[in-house]
This record gives sequence, structure tokens and C-alpha cells, in this order.
Amino acid sequence: MKITFRDARRDDVPAIMAMLADDVLGAGREAADPAPYFAAFDAMQAENGNMLIVGEVAGVVMATYQLTFISGLSLKAARRAQVESIRVAAKFRGQGGGAQMMQDAEARSRAAGCSLMQLTTNKSRGRAQAFYESIGFTASHIGFKRVLD
Repeated sequence: MKITFRDARRDDVPAIMAMLADDVLGAGREAADPAPYFAAFDAMQAENGNMLIVGEVAGVVMATYQLTFISGLSLKAARRAQVESIRVAAKFRGQGGGAQMMQDAEARSRAAGCSLMQLTTNKSRGRAQAFYESIGFTASHIGFKRVLD
């Protein structure tokens, strides 16, 4: 399966929403109202270094990820790439799309001058963790999140 990756367009938002909600965790935390998702998309488009990418097969959006570039002082002033909201539509899983998507993210990160890619995944996503380790990521840190009401 050959996937074409491109910057997401506003009309891709419904397909992205469906992928975000298409699992046990997403079903419980994503909303049906598209208005906040369109507002978030518009905000992302206005930010430098914050991209939403989709993958297509035969014109069908089947994968997505968010890529944000972060400049910093630690690690000898390393620029890093934060990869978030990594999803492959259910009917395309297990066909190598995840590996192609992460190769695309790595190529974009290198082109932006990043020397490190990082991501988080929920503790309950054992298959995702095994996948990330299989493509060279290491579980080197403990992550924390705090919901701000």
C-alpha cells in the first residue's frame, strides 16, 4: 500500500475526527460537534511549526498525525519534533501505513533541523508501544499530564 502524505485541509477535519474517535479511548473523549475541531484546525494553521498531516490511498484519507517543532536549550540546544494524534483508520491497520507515516514524520523533522523526535502514547496502548519500539523509539521517559479545567 503506497500512501501519499500531505498537509491537511479544512475539509479533511471530519475524516480526522472519525479516526480520533475510532477506538476505546477516543470514543470516550472525542465529541460529535465539529465546531471546536474546525476552530482548532484554524488555530493550528495560524501557528508556525505546527502541522496536521494526512495520508491518502486512492484519494481516501486513511491516516493522520500532528507534527510540532520545538526549539529549546536542553540537549545542546536541540530542536525537537513532537508527534501527536497518530492514527490509522481501522480498515487500513496492519498494512504498513503506520511505518510509512512515521517515516514521513521523520523526513519532515530532519528537514526542519530537528535532532530528536518524541511522542507520547497512553499506557493502555500496548500494541502502539510495541510498534514505536519496533521502529526505533525508546521508552526513555515518564510522562505526566494534568487536565486544566
